[in-house]
Amino acid sequence: MIICKSETELGFMREAGRIVAETHRLMVQSIEPGITTGELDQIADKYIRSQGAVPSFKDYNGFPYSICASVNEELVHGFPGKRKLNEGDIISLDIGAEYRGYHGDSAWTYPVGEISDEAKKLLEVTEGSLFAGLELVKPDVRLFTISHAIQRYIEDAGFSVVREYVGHGIGANLHEEPQIPNYGIPDRGPRLKPGMVLAIEPMVNVGKRYVRTLEDNWTVVTVDGSLCAHFEHTVAVTADGMEILTKLDV
Repeated sequence: MIICKSETELGFMREAGRIVAETHRLMVQSIEPGITTGELDQIADKYIRSQGAVPSFKDYNGFPYSICASVNEELVHGFPGKRKLNEGDIISLDIGAEYRGYHGDSAWTYPVGEISDEAKKLLEVTEGSLFAGLELVKPDVRLFTISHAIQRYIEDAGFSVVREYVGHGIGANLHEEPQIPNYGIPDRGPRLKPGMVLAIEPMVNVGKRYVRTLEDNWTVVTVDGSLCAHFEHTVAVTADGMEILTKLDV
């Protein structure tokens, strides 16, 4: 069942989204060669809690950290720790915050210093695919029309769409219906209605689409070791379009 949120619930989710967006801004200010992924986790945890929220991911299904920090060939669910970032790395940071029982969720992939042209194109295409999907979000659009637009954008650029992991509904639970694949056939799936809140999150590989999970049972990496990226916004369907809840106004 897809849950449509009330205006009161959307108010809580806007606040959760603001906290997530501001945490991402802190990450941008903190990312530099030499910082560890564990230090980024600590910065994010401290800020989220300072805003009267709690990290959505901490202890979620046993996940032991407050953010996911995935470097280079790591796609999602990477463990923060002692790893130092190096010039030329890219790092995907997935951040969630729960405010008064409601969640916001956003991921972004960032450059560490100067990165290769291939990595730059990967980031540009993955971010572009997210907005290619978002611009279609409005009432009565069928969900997989959005999925199809994301897929076409990515594949037209010569990259691969990861299929094992998908976006999702979000609200009082971090993961709700519907599941939102980043590939699909247009004009299929449930019709969007005002009050639905969706976490749309393209995941893209430079090489083949295949991924595997490491022995920690969390970290997902590309099978061929190629670079990958992950971008995500939480958005609410409105009467005439959509509202991005995890985007800063300034």
